[in-house]
Amino acid sequence: MEQVRIRERRVNAAYVRKICGDISDMTLWRWINDSALKFPRPIYIGRRRYFREADVLAWLAAREVAP
Repeated sequence: MEQVRIRERRVNAAYVRKICGDISDMTLWRWINDSALKFPRPIYIGRRRYFREADVLAWLAAREVAP
């Protein structure tokens, strides 16, 4: 049950910026809009952006092993 919640957990953009190394909102926007980076797409609820935490963590892990 715990694994299901982690995979489905939605986190806000401020949390994503923090776990990505305290990047700025502009940097996050650039990553989202740069198709070469394949950064996880946000889910918009109203004007707020939410991301699947598992997708962001997987993206970060893939970046660590890339040359």
